[in-house]
Amino acid sequence: MKFSDIIGRVEIKERLIRSVKENRVSHAQLFLGPEGSGKLALALAYAQYINCTHRTSDDSCGVCPSCTKYEKLAHPDLHFVYPVAKTKEIDDKPLSKLFIAYWRELVIKKKAVFNQLDWHQHIGLENKQGIINAEDCNEIIRTLSYKSYESEYKVVIIWMVEKLFHSAAPKILKILEEPPEKTLFILIAEKSELILPTILSRTQLVKFNRLSDDEITAAVISHTSCTAEEARKIKYIADGNLTTAVRIIESGEFDQADFETFRTWMRLCFKRDFAEILKLTNDFTKLGRENQKRFFNYCLKVTRFCLLNRFDNPEQIRSEGDELKFIRDFSPFINPSNAGLLNDAFNEAHYHIERNGSANIIFLDLSINVMRWLKLK
Repeated sequence: MKFSDIIGRVEIKERLIRSVKENRVSHAQLFLGPEGSGKLALALAYAQYINCTHRTSDDSCGVCPSCTKYEKLAHPDLHFVYPVAKTKEIDDKPLSKLFIAYWRELVIKKKAVFNQLDWHQHIGLENKQGIINAEDCNEIIRTLSYKSYESEYKVVIIWMVEKLFHSAAPKILKILEEPPEKTLFILIAEKSELILPTILSRTQLVKFNRLSDDEITAAVISHTSCTAEEARKIKYIADGNLTTAVRIIESGEFDQADFETFRTWMRLCFKRDFAEILKLTNDFTKLGRENQKRFFNYCLKVTRFCLLNRFDNPEQIRSEGDELKFIRDFSPFINPSNAGLLNDAFNEAHYHIERNGSANIIFLDLSINVMRWLKLK
């Protein structure tokens, strides 16, 4: 992948290119930012640029032997680590290298624009959550003990480093701090608070913000057959998340399933229809953990939009159609007395789902609290 393949991110591109020109490539860098902000794509472009044998002043050539192998994610000095778990095909000591064919397929197909849920579905994790385990850390150490095959730099890209199992972390701390010469670690993460401080302190931070509306529009128009009007609608809903924009294009859905579930749930909580809430709870438990986490993120978004509508800030509400109508109708029930409670509860539910809490208990307990909070004035 070349820098020119990536929309926007001008300042970050310039910073990365400058580090190569000045021979000041930090050996361990953390690409930190929200989902859909282009971290993986830029990590790949950066690694390709570093090892390109005919690079220009602002990009890799794209045609030299090194670039050709990088484009296929098959360069012998490029290594990947990502969250994995046992699947039907791989049910004994899952390692990243055993999933490399799946990884290459998804990255190339999606042009490095995907999230954890996409990855889990692609490899068939079903209701499990992937982790980066101790065996993968040992594999990193073993791999880096060898000399590079053909490039100046050996590159290790660790995607979603938050998923590094805590007991496995000590295994790579030393090599992060004192790696072999001409070794580059690029760690990719969304939430710094989930990363061990000892790892954070050993990396140079490269901060990614959400993409602008113009960047989302440009990416959508350049990579799809969307019209300008469709791109406008997509950028509005995507809210700076290119992964969301791509999902909307592929599915034609604008958070429709989450919206309908949330609307039904709130109505049942307001009516205190416990029998129907039990049925909805059963449906919720079947979603899978990544979908459950996505739903609670959606709950946070709608709660925020309701507050914005209540306090006359409609220009900041990124919604339209039935969802916007619901937000306007529901906003009188969201107020300073309950907004904080709801926000904290949705965040806490997301936290417990991520740590393999019982989805049934989490959703049911939350429903009981929401019933009470919606009556607060």
